[in-house]
Amino acid sequence: MRERIPVVVRLVWTAAELAVTLGAVLVLLVVHQLWWTNQEARADARQRVSRLERQWRAPAPRPGPSEAPSATPTAKVPRPAPDPAYAVLRIPRLGVTAPVAEGIGKTGVLDKGYVGHYPRTAQPGRAGNVALAGHRNTHGEPFRRLDRLRPGDTVRIDTAGARYTYVVERTLPQTTPGDGTVLARIPHSSVHPGHRYTAPGYYLTLTTCTPEYTSTYRLVVWGRLARAEPR
Repeated sequence: MRERIPVVVRLVWTAAELAVTLGAVLVLLVVHQLWWTNQEARADARQRVSRLERQWRAPAPRPGPSEAPSATPTAKVPRPAPDPAYAVLRIPRLGVTAPVAEGIGKTGVLDKGYVGHYPRTAQPGRAGNVALAGHRNTHGEPFRRLDRLRPGDTVRIDTAGARYTYVVERTLPQTTPGDGTVLARIPHSSVHPGHRYTAPGYYLTLTTCTPEYTSTYRLVVWGRLARAEPR
């Protein structure tokens, strides 16, 4: 005759099995978030950068008989359509090479490992403030080490027509997510008044979450255009 296992023992055994199962699921979720999303996003971002560079190297099509070139080229550059990457961001000190896409949506841009361009801020090389955002953790985390940038470091933005080199000037280590004036045409912090520019210029703003693995605050790096070279 089989000995009956006490109810308390069975309950403890079942609870232990559930705890082990739950622990395994949590470990898998952590691995997915901290490792797999990075691998996936980085691969996607590398492919997108390669495609962009191939497109830029391809010879421009010659106009047909009815496609006479404009006699007066306009200085106004049309804003890019949402999502498709249209530029490449390079930060030598951090070893970052990432595609830049219009918008800062997570699904369509940031979670792909792209850097997102804030709508209604200046485009690369234009007067005003070129404002970009990127993940600090997971999904490619292109801005993981943004806090390591120092004054004098360079940040390059390559587009189909030109290369723009910005030089880092200052960092705002921490501010609130609602401190929207850091993206203004003349950038400044409404939360930390000591961090501000006062004159029009050609600015670059890089933003990401801080501290790491949270979205409580924002880290901001500001730079200024130093050089523009045609491709």
